[in-house]
Amino acid sequence: MLSSTLIPLAILLHQATSTPLPVTHPAPISAAAAPTVGKIRGVRDPIYHLYLQASPKNASLPLLGPESTADTFTITPTIQSRKTSLYLNIQTASTSYKPLSWGKEAQTTAWGLEGDTIITVQGSSFGRQLNWLVCKSVDNSGYYDLFFQTGSETPSGRSCSNYQTIHLPCLC
Repeated sequence: MLSSTLIPLAILLHQATSTPLPVTHPAPISAAAAPTVGKIRGVRDPIYHLYLQASPKNASLPLLGPESTADTFTITPTIQSRKTSLYLNIQTASTSYKPLSWGKEAQTTAWGLEGDTIITVQGSSFGRQLNWLVCKSVDNSGYYDLFFQTGSETPSGRSCSNYQTIHLPCLC
């Protein structure tokens, strides 16, 4: 009974107050996403909580190593070191594992994030890829050489772990 008297009342109120409201438009949104800044790390053995950085012996060689020497990165379609301003680039190789290097120019502009996972994006020359190969560093004890992986090959004679992923700290 109560609901049958409320409905006509609601209709009357709506009719009495239904003047058009002015339409406002939100400010335009930039097409470019804001850059993400953070450390980049491994999340499972053998690189659990080892962080991306330049080799202490060769500044152009990316490695995974201890957090105490970790770098921080700006991630857009590029990955740029906040310490050195160098860019993470994928090098050409005939193998499925591609060497990486730090360079003054951003040759690789395919980087993206899927949640907190570092990937190459769909539509890039690499397609959507998130796999990495890590091998114990020959020159740097406690560090791992990092390769971008597009298949399943590994270097012979090296202690490596395939199908790793690297991430920003949790974006939870």
